[in-house]
Amino acid sequence: MQDVIESPAFKGSTKCPAQDLLNAVKSCLIKEMSTAEVVLVDLFDPGYLEYNNNYTEPIKHVLGISEKHYNRNIPFTYLMCFCDSPCSNEAQNLFPGTSIQYLKGLTNGYKIVRDSSMAAILYSIKQDIDALNLNQILVIMPKNRRVQMDIFVECLFTDIYKFTFYPFEIQTEKNSLNCKHGKKQVGDDISCGNLREITVRSIQTHLETLPSLKGDIVILKSYLIPETTFLHGFTTRAGGISYVPTLSSLNLFSSSKRRDPREVVAENFRRLGKVAGFDPKTYSSVKVDHASDVWIMGKSEPDSYDAVVTNKKGVTIAAPGADCIPILFCDPVHKACGAAHSGWKGTLLGVAMATINAMVSEYTSRVEDILVVLGPSVGPCCFTLIQEEAKAFHDIDPQCVREFESPKPYVDIRRTTRILLERGGILPQNIQDDTVTDKSQNVTLCTSCHPDKFFSHVRDGLNFGTQIGFISIIE
Repeated sequence: MQDVIESPAFKGSTKCPAQDLLNAVKSCLIKEMSTAEVVLVDLFDPGYLEYNNNYTEPIKHVLGISEKHYNRNIPFTYLMCFCDSPCSNEAQNLFPGTSIQYLKGLTNGYKIVRDSSMAAILYSIKQDIDALNLNQILVIMPKNRRVQMDIFVECLFTDIYKFTFYPFEIQTEKNSLNCKHGKKQVGDDISCGNLREITVRSIQTHLETLPSLKGDIVILKSYLIPETTFLHGFTTRAGGISYVPTLSSLNLFSSSKRRDPREVVAENFRRLGKVAGFDPKTYSSVKVDHASDVWIMGKSEPDSYDAVVTNKKGVTIAAPGADCIPILFCDPVHKACGAAHSGWKGTLLGVAMATINAMVSEYTSRVEDILVVLGPSVGPCCFTLIQEEAKAFHDIDPQCVREFESPKPYVDIRRTTRILLERGGILPQNIQDDTVTDKSQNVTLCTSCHPDKFFSHVRDGLNFGTQIGFISIIE
């Protein structure tokens, strides 16, 4: 997200005279505005309509901006308006004949979005923007709403979206859009800290009201892990609120490179925790580096690691996966557990055995007591590497690679993981993977082959969702 007024091109410059710098910034602003794919006009001020019967003046102002910067060819425009009930302030009253005439100047179209919650308005607009795969957004807004708008943008959008802000202030006979009398606008006489708290809570409240998509939350469980001692599971994609097709619906990871913002993912976690029985506030996931570092919970946390182990009760640890293997470990004797993320690089680097060794050294676990479950991940039916990379798997065991002589052989990272675990001393019967005899108990399903159940990077591309494997000690 960006604000062109703070463009790095002009930061730290002391040689340019003030007026020249101002002109340069204005030029940059005009350029950024001209690249906007969609325009949002913030008319969300509960106090404004108390002293002004309609939005004629703001609309005139927006059209003035259009004429100045777009030659009246302003992009599709959303008018964001306050509405405290379904029946109050009907659209024809808010936008009477004079306003409608001005709105006809929005030649590329417009949509009036009204609600008592700005969070609801922005989230609705975001769905339209995402459906069209747009990301260049101009926000025309009152000056004193900028701080709160920044919070909304931070929580509901990611760095994929590029924002330009154009502040305005309209004077009318009965005062300005930034009404200083009557009802107070959110943010008046409120500290920035409280404003953030109020704004974030309004977002959370709205997201909590949204219906779950793709059915109810479904959690896969292993027959190998004793439920009397450990809470565990592997998530599937149903039951969340993420609506972007490749992220829908229980996406559990927010990335600056994808369209699912952190508050949406947080709401998915809240719903998952309620069904699974853990508190999202005690949840800790590995910080993926595609290597083999292990964090011993309670010690200094590294910047990145692909496995975590603990013997603390009531703490939920997890590993993400979207083709890479989420692996769960438990020692029922010494009551310790672990979670690891094992992609093809981590598999070769031995992240699974590194997790085992950490449990042995930290919690006096015995290798023969440790149980290991491989979760949903890409199978050898769908995962290929170039021949040079596949050779490392072939060297471990030729059966880990199919069609080895082809330019892109198929690689079995699950079989490779089992082989390395057994070589490290894990008993074969203490490993659950896709070799289970009873296929109804198989949790190591291919993520790429089951689009109805799982997210997959291989299948969905860069804007992929994420599921997790989680575990905690309950007694």
